[in-house]
Parts: sequence; C-alpha cells; structure tokens
Amino acid sequence: METPFYLLMSVKTPDKYEPFGEFDLGRDREAAYTLFESLDGKPDIDDHCHLHIDLVETVDSLPEKIRSKCCKLDQLGNNMKLIALEIFRQKNLKEE
Repeated sequence: METPFYLLMSVKTPDKYEPFGEFDLGRDREAAYTLFESLDGKPDIDDHCHLHIDLVETVDSLPEKIRSKCCKLDQLGNNMKLIALEIFRQKNLKEE
C-alpha cells in the first residue's frame, strides 16, 4: 500500500519558515510527483525565498520532505489554482 502525499505551503518569518497551508494529494505517487513538477518556482531555497512549497510523503506516520520549490507571490497564486484543479479532478472525475 502506498503512503500518503501532501503539499505544505510555508512563509518565511524572522525566525523560521511557518506552514500556512496543506493539501492532501492522496496515495498516488506518480500523480503527486507530476503535480509538483508542474508547479511554478525554482528548486533552490535561499535567504531570498519568502514562500515555498514542499512535497511531503508520510512514511511510518512521520513526514518526510521529498522536494521543495521557492516561489514568488504570483507564482504561489497560480500554483494554488493548479493544485485546486488537480485535486478536484482526482476526487470528482473518474476515467472511463
């Protein structure tokens, strides 16, 4: 049985990154990776990165960060649209 995946959105504060949103992607590894790769942003997290998205897998009930992307506010907005559309599609549309 595959493990659950989710996306974690975080914002940089003076002390650390604080999570502010999470999207459950289900247990389909390929779909989770495909969605994450389609998101805008760069894979390098540096001091100038104020917003980022992590792809997280739950392994033995513990979160394990797989990949991260740094994004700007407009990219985050576009990413949220893509995420919502994909989650809607997965949950509501069945292939015939």
